[in-house]
Amino acid sequence: MTKPITVWLTPSGPNPWKVITILEELQVPYTTHSFKFDDVKKPPFTNINPNGRVPAIIDPNTNLTLWESGAIIQYLIEVYDTKRLLTYDTLPEKHLLNQYLHFQMSGQGPYYGQCRWFNFLYPTKIPTAIDRYVNEVHRILGVLNTILEGKTWLVGEKCTFADLAFVPWNCQLHMVLGMKEGEPLQTYPNVRDWHARMVGREAWKKAMMVRRRLMMEQGLEASGMPKGVRNIVEYVQLIAKGETEGEGEGESGELC
Repeated sequence: MTKPITVWLTPSGPNPWKVITILEELQVPYTTHSFKFDDVKKPPFTNINPNGRVPAIIDPNTNLTLWESGAIIQYLIEVYDTKRLLTYDTLPEKHLLNQYLHFQMSGQGPYYGQCRWFNFLYPTKIPTAIDRYVNEVHRILGVLNTILEGKTWLVGEKCTFADLAFVPWNCQLHMVLGMKEGEPLQTYPNVRDWHARMVGREAWKKAMMVRRRLMMEQGLEASGMPKGVRNIVEYVQLIAKGETEGEGEGESGELC
């Protein structure tokens, strides 16, 4: 019998939900160790991941501790996707999938994250930084829209781990760009339709149910901050005072 994998995460950010969605798709048992963002740079989490970034997993079935979401996804696919539900056996397809996963890790994630930081979280508006990262977000969306022209999925005729890796950050696009929810993808119809196919999957819906529960437990807003906190400076000040204990009154915080 497969023992549950423990996923260490802070519930607000996108990256843990790539891993949770893959686990749900493969029906691999797991438990979550959810903790506050305040503690990502402290033990015991830094004993697991010295880089202090979520997610990380501990797999008792292989005695492996692993961090970096892309590496975790590749591991889960290699070890647990024995029926090739989210991957392929053939050489070209396997490497194309890794290509797109690397594109998500090196392109979508960092640029979306920096855009959200300067456009939404950082209290001082820096126009040159905002313009740079807004343009990069649109460039990434344009690349995806071109790749998906005439296609349902990135590789082959089925949804794979490479497709699913893009979902959590695309779900935060409205916060990344400071637009209304659902508005950013209207300019990119291929991405919009691809994204809609994925958020309709049962695995994603189940992952979002878990996220909603964990967000509520910590009293977090959809932005990932405690209720009433407006920006990162206020959040850092609260962390320093030790006043960020959640009261379970936040919004549901669903990504999509």
